[in-house]
Amino acid sequence: MLTSFVDGVFCCLTGKSTNVIVPVETSEPADGFEFVEVKPGRVLRVRHIMPDRPVVEEPTGQGGSVSCKRRITVYRNGQLFIENLGDRAKTELPNCQNGETEPNCTVEVELPECNSSSPPIREAAAATGEADQLQQPKKRRRKPKRTVVIDCERRISCCKGTHSDVALFFIHGVGGSLDIWGNQLDFFSRLGYEVIAPDLAGHGASSAPQIAAAYTFYALAEDIRLIFKRYARRRNILVGHSYGVSFCTFLAHEYPDQVHKMVMINGGGPTALEPSLCSIFNLPTCVLHCLSPLLAWSFLKAGFARQGAKEKQLLKENNAFNVSSFVLRAMMSGQYWPEGDEVYHAELTVPILLVHGMYDKFVPIEEDQRMAEILLMAFLKVLDDGSHMIMMECPEAVNTLLHEFFLWEPETQPKKESKARPETAKARPDTTKTTCETAKVRPATAQHNSSNCGSQADSKTKK
Repeated sequence: MLTSFVDGVFCCLTGKSTNVIVPVETSEPADGFEFVEVKPGRVLRVRHIMPDRPVVEEPTGQGGSVSCKRRITVYRNGQLFIENLGDRAKTELPNCQNGETEPNCTVEVELPECNSSSPPIREAAAATGEADQLQQPKKRRRKPKRTVVIDCERRISCCKGTHSDVALFFIHGVGGSLDIWGNQLDFFSRLGYEVIAPDLAGHGASSAPQIAAAYTFYALAEDIRLIFKRYARRRNILVGHSYGVSFCTFLAHEYPDQVHKMVMINGGGPTALEPSLCSIFNLPTCVLHCLSPLLAWSFLKAGFARQGAKEKQLLKENNAFNVSSFVLRAMMSGQYWPEGDEVYHAELTVPILLVHGMYDKFVPIEEDQRMAEILLMAFLKVLDDGSHMIMMECPEAVNTLLHEFFLWEPETQPKKESKARPETAKARPDTTKTTCETAKVRPATAQHNSSNCGSQADSKTKK
């Protein structure tokens, strides 16, 4: 603590940072590690494990097809009306923590009725024949600002490690490194999966430029995009943690045909990123350097359900929250992504598993619930024994959840029954119509149980 304080005072007096912004030395063997130059002078460390495995091609006809038909209406007051028009996977989808499933119908955010005029005025208008003139402004206020229609068929299949066209990408968040995925990389590589995990710029053993513009969302997203293009297979699964979830969402939006499934671990709500104006990370770099021991202690306190010797050792061994004050300040100030709003997330058609640690103090559970409500095919799993760094705290539980999700595929509904029983088949549409009408009457809200799967929470900055 004293050394950090002296270094910080020296930084303030000289106007120069005492942090030497260079890649962190790694003591791990070079096997499985590659250094990729994404731009001149910008080098990222990537752990790439290509296991020796018997090549088993995916059988033809395996998997199920899901109709992704959705209409997203954006009103001028910012509210959404989301209507799911296509069939979604039903009982075959992964269950929530309590084993229950939500009906896969519509996600609706109803607009309140606009009562701009009082009843006496309406009556007077009706008497004078001016009712149409008063109703016209009401229609203008209700006029949608934007309407997005999604209509596609998505084929979802089981992804096994023996399939040569499957690759797993693991993206960490602010202050982390690829080492936080150590348990997951070892587990899935032993199962035969090809795994790829990069260090973000300024993290782990990647290069750390000395300009703040190198750590904006767009600069980091471009790095991840180039890494994805370099290692991507035909079917790719993205796994992101916290801020890394935003980069996974960006890739899934840019490459919908190549991203097969996605996992969001404590990623927060579906809101556009915006740096906080009243944040400790807006302090000068030298002040942050003085406070680095306090920040590390705060991260341990908020990021782990328990704060014992084991958790401290995990932070040290996995190179978590071991970045310079300059990089930390630039990362938090560069989280500006106005495109990543609720509509952006609602347009995703990829199946998504959300994993949330019950004791997470960085991301409230309401934010992941909101994310699950907005996404088309999202399944929320809540682990009672974990916090923000749940992949390090509960590696066995996280690995099991991820593996089950990778192997999941919807079953194709048989069509023989409708031919054998035409009378029943004719009666079914009326029942379905009644069910859908009931769902439309009941708007979805964010007050679902924490274990609900079906679908909706908010955050502006992510760690």
